[in-house]
Amino acid sequence: MIHNAEGIRILTVDDHSLIRQGVAGLVATQPDMQVVAEAADGREALRQYRIHRPDITLMDLQMPKMSGLDAIIAIRGEYSEARIIVLTTYSGDVQALRALKAGARAYLLKDAVDKELLEAIRAVHAGQKSTSAEVTFQLAEHATDDALSPAEVRVLRLIAEGKANKEIAASLSTSDATVKGQVQSILSKLSARDRTHAAMIGLKRGIIQL
Repeated sequence: MIHNAEGIRILTVDDHSLIRQGVAGLVATQPDMQVVAEAADGREALRQYRIHRPDITLMDLQMPKMSGLDAIIAIRGEYSEARIIVLTTYSGDVQALRALKAGARAYLLKDAVDKELLEAIRAVHAGQKSTSAEVTFQLAEHATDDALSPAEVRVLRLIAEGKANKEIAASLSTSDATVKGQVQSILSKLSARDRTHAAMIGLKRGIIQL
């Protein structure tokens, strides 16, 4: 159901102008939708949302000034009816879960844009939810996993930065023994072979970002 003669009004948010142009080009081929505004970061997204009140917002996650996740929280805080589709290169289940919990209605990967984006825009506009098949698989695969505690996430981030246990302990003002225990717990929860493997899994699943 289209609310006005202009069709589905879309705000695209991405710090890469090529992505914004690509989306605009794709949308331009559709008689029932149009891009009404663009933004290159989360703060600008909130400003443009207030001005245009789009039907659908396409949101990247990794952006300067204000991340896509923070922008989703900010927009939904002011406009609970906002319909936001995350459009990202990250298929990590933790990242997806955060975005969906923050109120995103769909989570799509940029490499699936041609196939899935237009369908997702119409689905979300009609009140449904939509997620890339790969992301749905990731979410299901890790649904019963033990989540890392905030302290373990901090340790994992420092492991990914290449720090040894002693350095991590000093950085977090804790003991070597505590860090050693946390590292063991991280390896177990992530089913990781070693510290490097744990860091790779953490990055892939969106538990940490560097």
